[in-house]
Amino acid sequence: MSFQLNEEQRTIRDVVREFGENEIRPVAREHDEERKYPHELVEKAAKYDLVAPSIPEEYGGAGMDMLTTAVITEELWRADPGIGSAIGSRGFGTTMIEKFGDEWMKEEWLPKVAAGDTATCSCISEPAHGSDVASIETRAEEDGDEYVLNGTKMWITNGTIADVAVVMAKTTPGERHRGITAFLVPTDLDGFETTKISNKLGIRASDLAEVVLDDVRVPAENVIGAVDQGFYQLMTFFAGGRTSVAAQAVGVGQAAVDAATDYANEREQGGQKIHEYQAVSHKLAEMATNIEAARSLTYRAATHVEDGDDQTAAKFASMAKLFASEQAVDVADEGIQVHGGAGFVTDHPAERFYRDARITKIYEGTSEIQKNIIADQIL
Repeated sequence: MSFQLNEEQRTIRDVVREFGENEIRPVAREHDEERKYPHELVEKAAKYDLVAPSIPEEYGGAGMDMLTTAVITEELWRADPGIGSAIGSRGFGTTMIEKFGDEWMKEEWLPKVAAGDTATCSCISEPAHGSDVASIETRAEEDGDEYVLNGTKMWITNGTIADVAVVMAKTTPGERHRGITAFLVPTDLDGFETTKISNKLGIRASDLAEVVLDDVRVPAENVIGAVDQGFYQLMTFFAGGRTSVAAQAVGVGQAAVDAATDYANEREQGGQKIHEYQAVSHKLAEMATNIEAARSLTYRAATHVEDGDDQTAAKFASMAKLFASEQAVDVADEGIQVHGGAGFVTDHPAERFYRDARITKIYEGTSEIQKNIIADQIL
């Protein structure tokens, strides 16, 4: 099966690539070393419809499909994973609002996100519960026409910069996945406290935080979808999220290939360019092949997600995330090897790509979880 980009998608890819080369790459090292969130770049990216590009046009978005969105993600991460993550994650949680939220939620928040004026976050993981979403301990107790939320969320992207959060909480304790509800929670409410996590291995330009909910009160109308249906609502988005991470992995993997190839064409040893040594040229050939294979699988997953066949999409999304993330880390590692000692220091971006690639094997479900999902589909 062939997954070629159409003319419009190729044009969008070229625009994002140019944006990455002109705007992102020149400041990538600075943002990584200073762990600085790229506010100005987010604003510029929004003008090109690169912030939450899947938001429908009626709410100010570009209404792009899954494959086009994956291409944008790939190119942003190819420019720099940290800044690419900051731009690409700006609308975390908006899909939940778009698909299951009341009309007032969509009208109030989606246009602001698409314009780059507002950031959202999705509060799911907890200190003791990552992949096992059904075991979350955050509680939401009904009190009149309000719900009172208490609990701690961990590893929350955009935690300290978001204006609104989609919070998953237990409304029926003891029911595991059957007792979880999604809530729309403005972050300026009393009791919503965040602590920035700065000691990250990679994607340092992206915001990450711990979120503590201490008697946070939200109106009952802030329930997204239906009470006790949050887990099932969330499951409808996992294939898209995993496909996006696969696209991230393809992007950083391609960046590692590009950097290694450039270096091999410049570096001389023994009176010749190092790419003339077969050991190096074969390494580059394998790196490029593996990333191209990951790209094809990722694009295929994106088409299945867009088609709406949940079972097929789930399988291919997990396959894409597993393969692309594993290849990204391996290719980035080989990229350092091509650089030799120069790849071990920050003079070149090779070491940054290696650090940045590693997260793709963890979030949106670890590689081990993806293997479980794939096995369930094929056995």
